[in-house]
Amino acid sequence: MTKIKWTNKDFNVFQIDGLEQRMDALNECVRPKFQTLGEDFSSFFSSHLGEEFYPHVAKHARRTVNPPNDSWVAFAPYKRGYKSLPHFQIGLWSTHLFIVLAIIYEAPQKNVMAERLIANRAMLQQLPDDLIVSGDHMSPAAISMQDAKEDKLDELLIRLRDVKKGEFLVGRHIPKDQAVKLSASELHQLTEDTFNRLLPIYNIIVGK
Repeated sequence: MTKIKWTNKDFNVFQIDGLEQRMDALNECVRPKFQTLGEDFSSFFSSHLGEEFYPHVAKHARRTVNPPNDSWVAFAPYKRGYKSLPHFQIGLWSTHLFIVLAIIYEAPQKNVMAERLIANRAMLQQLPDDLIVSGDHMSPAAISMQDAKEDKLDELLIRLRDVKKGEFLVGRHIPKDQAVKLSASELHQLTEDTFNRLLPIYNIIVGK
């Protein structure tokens, strides 16, 4: 596997003013790294989950005015898209790197997925305290698993089940200052370790 190192320049792309200017910097600095990660980790998911996974690097093609505040590569077992399925992501906000498993509001079966997670919430509670959960893929904010285990985890899962816009993300956030200090090998190991912890959760979501 080709190992990727994140730099301050990558994160600072999201500080550049103007749609065209930010997209040029994204395409130059960040997207090639996502494409490499996409090739590498689609093979990882395919081998671990027993079906072919495909990488989807964010294109931000529909934007005409506002520049993107984050970007990512997503992984799902469908070549034409990922938003309607539970999917894995590696991505950047200006503040942090994220490595997550996500169910977003486009998923038509998310109420069924939520019920499976509710029935197996003990599996979520066994995840390390330094992982995070979130209910909004459009926001950089998240809550640590340690803080979520009391009430917030249940709130997020019930909202995922009952509210049309409900979402659920679980994984790891690595602050920018910490991410840029990690070597390529350390980052790869941390990413792989995070996904290994999330694979059983994915299997619950899809009913395996």
